[in-house]
Amino acid sequence: MTPHLTPIYLDCGTGPDDALALAFLLATRGIRLAGIGTVAGGVSAAIAAANALNLLETAGRDAIPVAVGGFDPESAGSRRGAAPVHGRNGIGDVLLPRSRRHPVEESATELLIRLAHENPGKLEIVTLGPLTNLAEALCLDPELPRLVRRVTVRGGAVFAPGNAGPYAEANIAADPAAAADVFAASWPVTLVPLDATRRHTFDDTHRRALASATGLTQQALAEIVGSCLPRVALHNSAAAAFATGDVEPERAPTLRICVDTGAGPRRGQTRFAKLEDVVEDLVDADAPRGQNPHEARVVLALRGGVAAPLLERMLSLPRADVRVPARVPVPA
Repeated sequence: MTPHLTPIYLDCGTGPDDALALAFLLATRGIRLAGIGTVAGGVSAAIAAANALNLLETAGRDAIPVAVGGFDPESAGSRRGAAPVHGRNGIGDVLLPRSRRHPVEESATELLIRLAHENPGKLEIVTLGPLTNLAEALCLDPELPRLVRRVTVRGGAVFAPGNAGPYAEANIAADPAAAADVFAASWPVTLVPLDATRRHTFDDTHRRALASATGLTQQALAEIVGSCLPRVALHNSAAAAFATGDVEPERAPTLRICVDTGAGPRRGQTRFAKLEDVVEDLVDADAPRGQNPHEARVVLALRGGVAAPLLERMLSLPRADVRVPARVPVPA
């Protein structure tokens, strides 16, 4: 008898950390990566989809559908400018073996809605980028929250400073209105903010362990990690490992969450208000009014490290005696 596999829809921008998170999910038993939707992050959603397809090709998992997602013109400025950090292709200009496949004709939103209807009450969503696709799906299908088992969102900040300015975290700041819609919907949401993820990194020791493996996927990841050294922040990988239960929360209160969608300097800031059983120091008395904040589980700290289980899982991927091409310049 085939064991039950939890279907997961992954929404991501397929940058370096997303690539590690994707490999981790591919190597995790007990889950089935049912589909991948891409969103504009450091690169366009189309380039992110090409990266995802190429990574799936290296891992021999070419049956997983990949769909191109949305791009919010109002947020275009916050979704560009990553080339000096992650290269023109978003993964350090590492040249991956090119996939023979193309993205599916469905949009990421359409793919998500279809998977939710095919897996009612079972599908879990893991988001690693801006929440544009999820907000659009909610608009197109109001029944979506009833069909989804759980949503894990990597983004936001509670006590930690922002990384898109002093107040806002980049994924939320990229599309605050979408984030507000996702948090207000009546589905179970767990937020994994910078507070929980900022201490987790990959370094050259981890890169060398990946490079020593003979597998194409491990070598590709080693090249991608090498483009980001001395350290790669594991924000997205930490959220993926939490979603699969491979890391446990140390503090995870249930809070009411709002997003500042105004045009001021706090645009994109996540604000939190306590429930009766939440300690007083988590209250934000200045939380914006006029919204409909929904309760969400907010992971403030993770128990143990992320790098070690992440590396162990990625090293378990099937290996082959093939080498991935090194980083090369990508034409404009």
